[in-house]
Amino acid sequence: MPAAGPGDARPIGRLRKRTEFLAVQRGEKRRGRLFLLEVRDRGDNEPPRLGLTVTKKTGNAVVRNRVRRRLREAVRTHAAVDMAPGKDYVIVGRREILTARFDALQAELSRRIRGTVRDGK
Repeated sequence: MPAAGPGDARPIGRLRKRTEFLAVQRGEKRRGRLFLLEVRDRGDNEPPRLGLTVTKKTGNAVVRNRVRRRLREAVRTHAAVDMAPGKDYVIVGRREILTARFDALQAELSRRIRGTVRDGK
């Protein structure tokens, strides 16, 4: 699948409040080697919303910000077109994202968002 171009991009909202993140936490969890993806169906037809989080056990602020930047870029360039309207997504990044090839990160992110891989492999 080609990378999403500027004209292909769907609008993606952001999760900003702690209560929104906690609501998504009660939804479906799709575990992977590079990240945990939590998905919640809001039950409306509004654009999807995304939240990124990286815990302190991942590393210091510099490491956490690098993980977030790689995730944000992977979503922007590739996975945004796979996000369904009416859903909230939270990606909990892991340190392994820093050493993974970017195309591998994009592919895993797309697979997890589409829901085609549900086990931890």
